[in-house]
This record gives sequence, C-alpha cells and structure tokens, in this order.
Amino acid sequence: MTFSPPKPIDQRDDTATSKPKTPEYQVVDLVGADGEMHLRHNDQIYVLRITRAGKLILTK
Repeated sequence: MTFSPPKPIDQRDDTATSKPKTPEYQVVDLVGADGEMHLRHNDQIYVLRITRAGKLILTK
C-alpha cells in the first residue's frame, strides 16, 4: 500500500516577510484514527501521538 500524504490546508501568506509559504496540516489527518504516526528523521524513528487530553506528544 502506498502512503499519500494529506494536502495542506490553507497556507499562511508570508509575502510581507518574503518567506515562502509554510504548509499547514490538521494533525488528525496525519495520525489517522489510531491517533499515532511514525516519523523518520536522520535514520531515527519518532512517534507523534495525540493524548487522551488532546495534546501532542513527540517521543523518540
């Protein structure tokens, strides 16, 4: 199965500061129904999850 990342929601317009637009995503679109996703950075895996209190936790 191939992963298709969600499309960014409305992007902020940073033209006043000459910065490129920063993509913005809804976390629930990334983590899915189970509330957890794995991210790879420099050959390390991190877990991003939504707690029962609705907060985000990023762990190694």
